[in-house]
Amino acid sequence: MWQLCVLILSLAFCARLASAHGGVVEEDDRCVIKISYLKAHFKVYQPQLSGHDDFCEDLPVAAETVFVMEYLHDEMARVPVDFRIIRNVTGKGRFARWSDISAISDLDEVTVFYQEPIIEPHVFTVIHDFKETGDYVGIVTATTGNSDRLHIAVFPFEVGFTGLGYWPFFVGLLLLIQVQYLFMSGRIARWRAERKARKPELKVIQGGNDAH
Repeated sequence: MWQLCVLILSLAFCARLASAHGGVVEEDDRCVIKISYLKAHFKVYQPQLSGHDDFCEDLPVAAETVFVMEYLHDEMARVPVDFRIIRNVTGKGRFARWSDISAISDLDEVTVFYQEPIIEPHVFTVIHDFKETGDYVGIVTATTGNSDRLHIAVFPFEVGFTGLGYWPFFVGLLLLIQVQYLFMSGRIARWRAERKARKPELKVIQGGNDAH
């Protein structure tokens, strides 16, 4: 039964983690940003650090960073697209959504970068020099239908990413479940009883001076 609980929790955790990445997902080993039904290949570079190696979202250091979207829909090449980066002040971490962003009273105050809407054929590129590590949220907006329909993608990411992510929490959760199972099944109680039974009995010898 406890294995089933672990499996269920693991699947739920992985599902939440996958959904946490918002508008950016992996398809066929490539990162794809989904802006409603519109899609684009999404690549992030830090040329001063890693040359031509690209990242999907999380970045190892605060440095000059290039965000690239290669359109997969022709419609995106014909509509205005803007790109915003804000400090993640939602309190939701990687689970931040547009509803959390729209609840921020002053979006400009937490914005660290903003590219106004532009029309770019095929490839959209912006460059931002991060000065601080921390949690951020990228927001991409495409405007279609005579400027009356907004398609928005939100992707939380980390600058100064250690690579550990949620794994320490996940491992700790599994250990907690295992310990709870051992207690509830009585194994720890039996182990302690067996250990106590194996201990040699200590004889107390009372000594004294004999009088002759």
